[in-house]
Amino acid sequence: MATPADLSQRLRELPAIAPLLGALERMPEARLVGGAVRDLLLGGDPLDLDVVVAGDPGAFALTLANVVGGELQVHDRFGTATVTADGRSYDVVRARAESYAQPGALPDVRPGTLAEDLARRDFTVNAIALGLDGRLDAVDGALDDLAARRLRVLHDASFSDDPTRLLRLVRYATRLGFEVESHTAELMRGALADGVFRTVTATRIGAELRLLLREPAAQEALAWVAGWSGGDALVNGLSFDRALAQRALALLPEDGRADLLLLAVAAHRVEPQALAVWLSALGFTARERDTVVAAVGGAARVAARLGEGRRLEPSEVAAALRGAPPELAALAGALDAEAEPAVRDWLERLRHVRLEIDGDDLIAAGIPQGEALGRALAAALDAKLDGRTAGEADELAVALSA
Repeated sequence: MATPADLSQRLRELPAIAPLLGALERMPEARLVGGAVRDLLLGGDPLDLDVVVAGDPGAFALTLANVVGGELQVHDRFGTATVTADGRSYDVVRARAESYAQPGALPDVRPGTLAEDLARRDFTVNAIALGLDGRLDAVDGALDDLAARRLRVLHDASFSDDPTRLLRLVRYATRLGFEVESHTAELMRGALADGVFRTVTATRIGAELRLLLREPAAQEALAWVAGWSGGDALVNGLSFDRALAQRALALLPEDGRADLLLLAVAAHRVEPQALAVWLSALGFTARERDTVVAAVGGAARVAARLGEGRRLEPSEVAAALRGAPPELAALAGALDAEAEPAVRDWLERLRHVRLEIDGDDLIAAGIPQGEALGRALAAALDAKLDGRTAGEADELAVALSA
């Protein structure tokens, strides 16, 4: 383990720490805490820092926000404040103790000591505090668990108090490559068998799930979560096929959302209406929900249409995928190797084809507004996709004859 002098030097050299130095030097009782300390001790360069203070976190955070020119948010219920600036986030918390009125409820908090604050945290490796002087404070076993790359809860009721810690455990284990300590694994299995996710609000589950989906190891994490309770721990029917996910991601263009595509892969056997209700309850936006539901509900149909065994004209491919989000197309191509070439052509080329004429040109040529105008434009676009036009005059001719 590095000496306090070494840790102090490494801490002071962090780019993210520079805005905090003056405030930390004026408040020697303030400590960095949590994941930033864990990552620093593992040799990383954390960007987002958590600071625990004995007094008012708002005053410390306001000073910091003024120094860095950042945006300040104060959360009075939990005695926390957040400053965001230049792509970095600084969370300032009052040292506190917590209790839970019932399993899954939000905690009741009160001011506490640093030791009490560390004891309320999720895993031992996150219950380590570091001062600017390089002095470490940690719960029993935390430094040994960190050295062993091991995740251990701090008490037996941890998962029942806050079931979202199950998702956090998966996120940390897959990101950091840590093993789960045997007793913690036993508690995890027991919590899942007890159906602990029924005790916590869907929005809290959704917040953790969205973080998990954005992880570099999201595929491994989703495969783990989808195996809980036969796929029914979060919603009935989750499963995860790594090979299917990799094929779909290989097709996904830059304007697609990898997190939503991975969620669609995991949920592709979930009944679409139930999926829509679930995603709404989790707090996904309407657009995110509709993208995932469209992919789940439409990918198999599109795959069957595009992989039916005969060469389709480009206009037929475009018709099968018209209005589809790229996530739906990528999943369809991954589901059927015969459909994959057509999907790739649509994603890379066909969906970007545009007419040189527009509705005003057709109105000027005598086509009235309404369904006839739409049919004419559609006919011109089909002709262009199939290579039967070569310029504005050809497009107009096709449209007028539709």
